[in-house]
Amino acid sequence: MYKIKINIMKKIILSFVALSFTFGVYSQTIVEAAVSNKDFSTLVTALKSADLVGALSGEGPFTVFAPNNDAFAKIDSETLGNLLKAENVKALTNILTYHVVSGKLMASDVVNALNSGNGMAKLTALNGQTITARSKDGKIFLEDSQGNMSEIIATDVAGTNGVIHVISSSQSFTFSIRIDFTTFKI
Repeated sequence: MYKIKINIMKKIILSFVALSFTFGVYSQTIVEAAVSNKDFSTLVTALKSADLVGALSGEGPFTVFAPNNDAFAKIDSETLGNLLKAENVKALTNILTYHVVSGKLMASDVVNALNSGNGMAKLTALNGQTITARSKDGKIFLEDSQGNMSEIIATDVAGTNGVIHVISSSQSFTFSIRIDFTTFKI
């Protein structure tokens, strides 16, 4: 009897913690959710450098396909450092807005679009370029215009003004580092 009461108490406490976390994240904007997660520290630094924090803290809604720190680690440090310089704000803004879609697309919305599009759905990023969502081997990937792909590794980090889906560049996906070399200065 004593073990049953302890198990019930553990379940109640775990449920309360999970519920508190859910409401805590959902009461934040997508930028605040990114700031509060150490896995997005490089993204937050880039958003600040590109002066996009205010825009992405706005009403939205936005869907952000957010590279985590592991994805940014695939970019050599010199290139990343140069992108974060003030004179490269235009190139950095182009890269970051390639990861944002207008509207709040939860994972279920993306799956529905993939189902109705025979495993493929085209999305228009805020920078005007196209991202293609693809279903492959039971997973969802994003494909850039060069055919490079990144897996969506976590979904539905909901905020008050949109949602974040986490991407990884483990599939040699390079839209995280697409650079307009006419404006990028080393």
